[in-house]
Amino acid sequence: MAESDTVAGHTYSPAMDAKTHEQTYRGFVRFVEIATGVVICWVLALAIGGIREAWLLAIVGVIASGAAGAVGALAPAVGWKAPLVVGILLVLYLFFA
Repeated sequence: MAESDTVAGHTYSPAMDAKTHEQTYRGFVRFVEIATGVVICWVLALAIGGIREAWLLAIVGVIASGAAGAVGALAPAVGWKAPLVVGILLVLYLFFA
């Protein structure tokens, strides 16, 4: 029976694995949060283009959401909040324009 701390013949210490695992997990969750916000912005931009027929604004919304996602990825304090601001602006235009 193989031991739980060996993988393909390599032994990993629990202290080394735990820190790396936590950093990777935090980074993955942060990426998913930001990416979800950006994709929601894309859907809202498509709705603006299809419902309001404002395709130029939809393109600007897609570009702005991509830029906001990049800002959120590079600034951990901002994170998912940057795409949220773009999404709120797109929703306001969609419902009140």
